[in-house]
Amino acid sequence: MLKNLIKHSLRSFKRQRSYIIINVLGLSIGIACSLFIALYVMNEASYDKFNTRKERIFRVIFNANLEGKDFNISFSPAVMGPTLLKEYPEIESFLRMNRIGPTEVEYNNQTFTEEHLVEADSSFFNFFSIPVIKGDAGNLLNAPRKVVLSSSTAKKYFGDENPIDKTLKLGSDTVRYTISGVMADLPENSHFEASIISSFMTNPESNDPIWFSNSFSTYLLLKPNSSYVTVVEKFPELIKKNVGPEVQKYMGISLNDFLAQGNKYRYSLQNLSDIHLDPSIQQQFKEAGDPKYLKILGSLAILIVLIAAINFMNLSTAQASRRAKEVGIKKVGGSTRGMLIFQFLTESFILSFISLIIALIFIKIALPYFNNLIGAKLALNLFASWYIIPFLILFTLVVGFLSGSYPALYLSAFNPYEVLKGRVKSSMQNGLLRRVLVIFQFAVSILLIVGTIIMYRQIKYMLNKDLGFNKEQILVINKAGALGTKITSFKETIKGIPGVINIVSSTAVPGRNNRTAAYKMEGGNNELLDLETNFIDYNYLETYGITLVSGRTFNKSFTTDQQACVINESAVKNFGITDLEKTRFTQPGDPNGKNYLQVIGVVKNFNFKSLHNQIGPYLFILKTDNILGGYLSVKLSAGNYSKTISAIESRWKEFTGNKPLEYYFVDKDFEQMYIAEKQNARMAVIFSILAVFIASLGLFGLTSFAVEQRTKEIGVRKAMGSSVTGIYGVISKEAIILISISALIAFPIIYFVAAKWLENFYYRISLSAFSFIAGLTIALGIAILTISYRILRAASINPAQSLKYE
Repeated sequence: MLKNLIKHSLRSFKRQRSYIIINVLGLSIGIACSLFIALYVMNEASYDKFNTRKERIFRVIFNANLEGKDFNISFSPAVMGPTLLKEYPEIESFLRMNRIGPTEVEYNNQTFTEEHLVEADSSFFNFFSIPVIKGDAGNLLNAPRKVVLSSSTAKKYFGDENPIDKTLKLGSDTVRYTISGVMADLPENSHFEASIISSFMTNPESNDPIWFSNSFSTYLLLKPNSSYVTVVEKFPELIKKNVGPEVQKYMGISLNDFLAQGNKYRYSLQNLSDIHLDPSIQQQFKEAGDPKYLKILGSLAILIVLIAAINFMNLSTAQASRRAKEVGIKKVGGSTRGMLIFQFLTESFILSFISLIIALIFIKIALPYFNNLIGAKLALNLFASWYIIPFLILFTLVVGFLSGSYPALYLSAFNPYEVLKGRVKSSMQNGLLRRVLVIFQFAVSILLIVGTIIMYRQIKYMLNKDLGFNKEQILVINKAGALGTKITSFKETIKGIPGVINIVSSTAVPGRNNRTAAYKMEGGNNELLDLETNFIDYNYLETYGITLVSGRTFNKSFTTDQQACVINESAVKNFGITDLEKTRFTQPGDPNGKNYLQVIGVVKNFNFKSLHNQIGPYLFILKTDNILGGYLSVKLSAGNYSKTISAIESRWKEFTGNKPLEYYFVDKDFEQMYIAEKQNARMAVIFSILAVFIASLGLFGLTSFAVEQRTKEIGVRKAMGSSVTGIYGVISKEAIILISISALIAFPIIYFVAAKWLENFYYRISLSAFSFIAGLTIALGIAILTISYRILRAASINPAQSLKYE
């Protein structure tokens, strides 16, 4: 029976070749889009899933509100892990980790920069399922100055040599580190990156007993059948016992009084699998992904498949008149309605599986380009898990059922008597459901087009907005501390290089902030005020083009400027400052409040963070010679950067003993802040184009059907004197009306979704009519181009031929 059904289906396909091609093409693109999105979503959702103990591993989260400032961070004190292991029977082990970041590594008179240096306790390999290639897994990090290299890092330094027991110089540490092991490279879907792991006990702060010092990430491995809720319920008592005495010691009040003032001090636990998709927590390692983007993409995948399925429904029902006689003859010949439904669904399933194969071939070819476009490392491996192929089969059956169920029910319901008498055709002229489905298709398409326009407008706004400082032509050198006390002479040398306008040093630069410090204002109510703090050179503000609003900047003519500061407009507004001359801040760490910083000037607000964030209070202090770390900002003249940079690099190596020069450009660095938005916008563009293309295929097919149905009408109109333009207007009018209705449905939905998305940015565009009108215009333009060829071709036929049709 199945063999006969397939045979009948193949004969049917031959008679409907053009419609089959359109259906398969639409379904293939729809399935491919959905699988692309599924690969991306699954990759984001799979972070840390490779760890075999993931259900029992939790990270400590510090959640607090101190002096009105909220903290939700993945940092905790060094003493916490050992304390919990000792006092809580639910804890099997603990692990502390600390991200060191870019570090100079020296071996065999060669210096490298390792971006991902991490400190970890000896329990690291007991927590994370990272294979150990060389060394004893239980003793890799159990002593100070032991390091484990990733496989690729070991290959880079030692080639095929055995690196065990060889030594490396890390950073400024004068004592060398011994290589105790080699591990496999960390998977891409790990929430942290590490090319070198050094023993945590090397860090002098590893034994810091201060509970106020939330500086490291602490992971807990719970014993089997233990509940993390039980552990969390004990945290208030832990805080009372250990944090309470420190509040009394450092702040002079009891913990109860501290909390009664509106402060909050809590710890909670986060499961390992939840880390990557929780952007509410400030991460020490990789930035967290946003689950709402995955929900949007998941919805998009469903909508695109629905658009493709609707194409199938529309085209199948639209050409029902061609198959009506076939249905009538089969019913007269004894076929039941159930048999016909089964046949039509079989045809749908066959086309769906053909579409799946084409989609998989397309994905295999296009995936490298897609990865390059969105900056991802997705891979298509059908045999990676047992459930992938069954899932694809089930997915294809669902798509086939969605596509073919209504046409099967519709076609199988024909009355054979009516069909054979030729009375079915007139009943199909109305096609109300087809119109509704076309409206849905183009509503989704317009929603995607308008959403993409809004995303790109916001990104363009972020990249081109006046940030309150000049980010162009500024090269920033990392690790100015490598120069030591020679920083002043280095700056003088660099100023002499052609193409260098100026060079200044600082402890922070826009986009790379140093720290937030707490100050008290003279005459205030003893309240702690948080200000981003930057120690800068003379001419720093001028080099960055930061505008002075009132007062003055630092000047060598004023010896008192060593005890002065410049603040921004947000500090003036937030702290209610009205008279600069009467405003002084107590410096951090001044217990007696005697060393004040006199405010001498106010600068215009500038975006020292991304546009996601509101501009907060900022304070500049003059940098003294004993502050050696930080950055060097080099203002370059327009021209040949490579020659100037080469000269700077040469001088740098002379001053630092051949250490590599690490630098970046400020404008490019700010662009990187919005990399996630740019990737999502690129994906939105790709899938919007494909969704519109699928909808247009359906519109083309429906227009072809409509033209065929109205061939005689077109001939009559031409014979009566209608022009090609007049006929074009009559037939295209319906498509224009349907797309206009689609826009009316799509506009309120995309307005709500876009407004929610824009709330992620403190500085954002307004939702103007331009984006919506542009979206409708694009959709109408594409639709008109799609149907024009078919209509104009039919309208140009000799009416004598048209009148003979049928």
